[in-house]
Amino acid sequence: MQRILCFGELLLRLSPVLGGAWLQRNELPVFIGGAELNVATALARWEQPVSYCTALPDNYLTTEILEAVGAKGIDTAKVLRRGHRIGSYYLPQGADLKNAGVIYDRAYSSFWELKPGEINWDEVLEGVSWFHFTAISPALNETVAQVCAEGAKAAADRGITVSVDLNYRARLWQYGKHPADIMPSLVQYCDVVMGNIWAAEKMLGIPVAEGLVDEKEACLSQAGKTSRAIMERFPRCKQVANTFRFDAGSGVRYYATFYKDGQLYVAPEQYTDHVVDKIGSGDTFMAGLIYGNQKGKDAQAIIDFAAAAAFNKLFIKGDATTATVADIEKAYAY
Repeated sequence: MQRILCFGELLLRLSPVLGGAWLQRNELPVFIGGAELNVATALARWEQPVSYCTALPDNYLTTEILEAVGAKGIDTAKVLRRGHRIGSYYLPQGADLKNAGVIYDRAYSSFWELKPGEINWDEVLEGVSWFHFTAISPALNETVAQVCAEGAKAAADRGITVSVDLNYRARLWQYGKHPADIMPSLVQYCDVVMGNIWAAEKMLGIPVAEGLVDEKEACLSQAGKTSRAIMERFPRCKQVANTFRFDAGSGVRYYATFYKDGQLYVAPEQYTDHVVDKIGSGDTFMAGLIYGNQKGKDAQAIIDFAAAAAFNKLFIKGDATTATVADIEKAYAY
């Protein structure tokens, strides 16, 4: 079986429990993550052959990190050792990356300093049938955006399925370019686009109806319109998925859509009044889309599994899911 390749920056998440206790106890939990690695971790957990490509410094920390990643069943042979820093960010436990509390420390990391031509895509893409990246990487700087375009084009030219998650991180887009100036040139190579209707508006310039609120039927209607607009603008695209996660008190409401072959499929809505860790839920959803496609599932089964996997991740501490396929199927709320 050919492999899935996930490309992006490995990050260390430093995640204090706020209130000062972490200072008194000299404890600061560290999680190995990054959106693309979270996808790879889920796929490996679900027994899919997966490789991970990033750039990390050549030191003992990298060696220990890659040993931990490899122990999860992820091939790390395609990791490029160069530069001097591992990217990191600080986020209080239980918070969301969209929360204003996130503090990034990624400038001049090994991945941040990548240049076009440094990665031998012939070697990296050997034996690969699916190439996945996210909009987080192009948000770092224009040069990394060019590297992402280089990789996506190389994969598309080889007939490899290309997917993108339109993660929007406002705190990262700080180099003078609007996401809509950059992302269309990458999405043109993609077969599968995942995100939400607001991310598509921000990154691709596809408008959301003015005054749209948290009303399910209106959101579903907009999901259909956004999906069709993406496919019309980017003819290579064959599938579009949108997630809807709304805060509801201390919990969340969640549902998702999947557009394929002119039809919109909807995963049933789920609700919880308690969340353990929001990080990685969207990445788990993306992994679910890839998994469903790799297993040849029909469209409704793909979105049902992806949504159930993403919802299940809300109850798992850490950046990536630890749930098995059987765990997720048992956790279906419908």
